[in-house]
Formats: sequence, structure tokens, C-alpha cells
Amino acid sequence: MNMSVLKEFKPTILFLVKFLTLYLVLNFSYVLFIEYHSPEPDPFTRLVTQNTTFLLSVMGFDISYRDHPERMSISIYEKDEAVINVFEGCNGLNVGIIFASFLLAFGTFDKKLFWFIPLGLLIIHISNLARIIMLFCVAMSFPSYMYFAHKYLFTAIIYLVVFILWYVWVTKLQAPFASEHA
Repeated sequence: MNMSVLKEFKPTILFLVKFLTLYLVLNFSYVLFIEYHSPEPDPFTRLVTQNTTFLLSVMGFDISYRDHPERMSISIYEKDEAVINVFEGCNGLNVGIIFASFLLAFGTFDKKLFWFIPLGLLIIHISNLARIIMLFCVAMSFPSYMYFAHKYLFTAIIYLVVFILWYVWVTKLQAPFASEHA
């Protein structure tokens, strides 16, 4: 490979290396954190479940939650019937790790980064709560569509939120950096 090609793609290669390194370090740290809490659900999954059940109760559902007796998840009940289980993969933290890794790897560190990451994580958290509430409603009303809604529809929606946040970051907040490297 000739040096001019490497020089041409250096910003892209550097971004990918930084992104993958950050993602792997943060994700591995989270995995260790989850293992530390095993066999109980981790605190963030518990927080997401508590937030979800609060919002469902505000919506008028007779809601409760409790740890699943056989799995590392928390079951959400309507009256006395388990409707959905919230696992650590449902808490949105991995999506937040992907989001933050991208922002930290892209561009320069400035004060915009220090307010946009928390704002983005809050938007992702709220979107994830809406996703779990919609999954609860699908499980209650259309259980035969639960697999599709969980695996594809609502997963795509939460990643669409992340892509929109990235788009805003790259085109509106980091525009000078992006145009310098275009």
C-alpha cells in the first residue's frame, strides 16, 4: 500500500481505531460490572425497570415488578401476570456506549461534547423507556407480534434515534471539523 493512500485515509482509520478501542473498553468494563452483580440484575437494569413501571402506572396500568426467580432479569407484571422481562440488554446502556464512543472518537474535545453526550444519553434513555412501554403494550394486545416488534421494529427505532443524534453532532455541532476533513 502506498503512503499517499494511507495519508488519504488516515483520519478515517484513526476514527475507526479510536471508536473500536473506546467501544471495546467501555463494553468490556460494563460486562465486568454485570458479572460483579451476577446472579442479580444490575442496578441500571433495575433503574430502567423502575422508570418503566412508574410510567406504566401513570398510564393507568396495575403494574408491579420483581426479579425473575431463574434468570438475571426483572419481570414486569400487569396485576399478577408477568407480561415482559427486562434483561441487561434491554436497558439501553450498550446503545449509550455506542453513541458516546462515536462522539468521543469523532472530532475534537470541546465544551459542546460535555453537554451533548449527557443530553444524548438522556434522549436515548427516554427513547428506550418508550420502547419498553411499547413492547409491554404489544405483549398485552398483540403477543403474536412481540418477536418482530422486539427484534426488529423497536430496535430499529432506537438506533434511528442514535443516528439522528450522530447526524446533529456531525453536521450541526462539529461542522467546522467535518468540513476540514471532507
